[in-house]
Amino acid sequence: MNRYPAPPFDLFNVYFERIYDPTMHLLLAFDGQIDEEVLRTATLRVIAANPYLGCRFAEGEGMPVWEEIAEEERGRGFVVLPPGAVMPPPPLDVRKGPQVRIGLCREEEGDLVVVTCHHGFCDARGLMDLAREIFAAYREIGNDPDFQPRTTGLYDRSTDPVRSRFSEEECRRAIEEEEPFVDRWRFPVERTGRGTPRIASLTLPPERLGRTRAFGKRYGATVNDVMIAAFFLAFLRIRDDPTDLNAPRSVLTAADLRRHLDGPVPPANLSAAYEVTLTAGAGARLEDVIEQVAAATRHRKAGALGLGCILFYEEIYGGGMERVEAFFEGMMRGYLATGLKNPVFSNLGIIDETEILPLKGKDGKMLDLSDARCLPCICWPYGFLMTLSTFREAMTLVIGYEEGPYSTDTVERFLEYVDEYLP
Repeated sequence: MNRYPAPPFDLFNVYFERIYDPTMHLLLAFDGQIDEEVLRTATLRVIAANPYLGCRFAEGEGMPVWEEIAEEERGRGFVVLPPGAVMPPPPLDVRKGPQVRIGLCREEEGDLVVVTCHHGFCDARGLMDLAREIFAAYREIGNDPDFQPRTTGLYDRSTDPVRSRFSEEECRRAIEEEEPFVDRWRFPVERTGRGTPRIASLTLPPERLGRTRAFGKRYGATVNDVMIAAFFLAFLRIRDDPTDLNAPRSVLTAADLRRHLDGPVPPANLSAAYEVTLTAGAGARLEDVIEQVAAATRHRKAGALGLGCILFYEEIYGGGMERVEAFFEGMMRGYLATGLKNPVFSNLGIIDETEILPLKGKDGKMLDLSDARCLPCICWPYGFLMTLSTFREAMTLVIGYEEGPYSTDTVERFLEYVDEYLP
């Protein structure tokens, strides 16, 4: 079987399984029935067209690799889910492959299609790109049963194309300026350990996006800045801890490294985390913190955003698996010793219906989407993540968590607080 290198961002996003399940889902709700056999065929042909999709994450001597699986094993990439299937669906096993799974769930009101990937293979942008490719193949196969998607060939899955955009001096400066993450707080927990995977979500009507944009514009802030501010204030409120007041508290967020490239690239891990540290007093409102957020994100965007993260991971990766394991063991010891882990907010962007539609259903009629949203990685203590995805101007906030260690009442109340702080 062919084997291909697993670059640093792939390896690290697999091994972050110690604090969350790295499986991600894109949910697409249609107003009618998909042609099951055409969708199955499209899925398997897209897998065959990308040599990495038909692989498993393999560990052994030396550094992990992407190892090709047998052709008959690619069939795991398409499953039929029972009506009323509980969300989230089961995790995708990165060590078995393939690296994408389409789940089809027949419901009375229309089909639900779940596109599933593992963060070890690609980020959320890559997940959406795969959905686009699979539904493009579905359209073509509907017209020509012999259609074959164009092969990607072996492509560079590393961050080297991003790193190559910067000079040695810029790399040196990025290393010097990169500050280590300092965990300062955590989401309230009932206990440590594992529990039952749950999803909590809140969808805001399109007019809320317009109000959020208008509010941000008054302060020179983006919608993403406003969301970070509301997330921060809700976190402050749900903790209700006096020691948080007027003290530095941090939120992790993500940046898409594709901003440094000239055009689209095949699915890969090209997002990097960075920290936003804020302070707020008792009773703080959105207008009291938004300028802090906007200043912090502007500063990051003005520099070599993500370069320090790339170099940090590369340096650890260069030390071999002994160094990688030591890094993760130290990280876990730190979380267990302090009980602290900064929360994460990630804006996954716009789910563009034109990347899925137009689409013919089983009966030949044109289908429409009634809903589309992303389900993020499921976290347990001390990880905590909220994501935002936007479809037809409606913003959907989602938290994937394990009930037991986290209280459902507390998680849902947190979402209510975010809603209250947003314009």
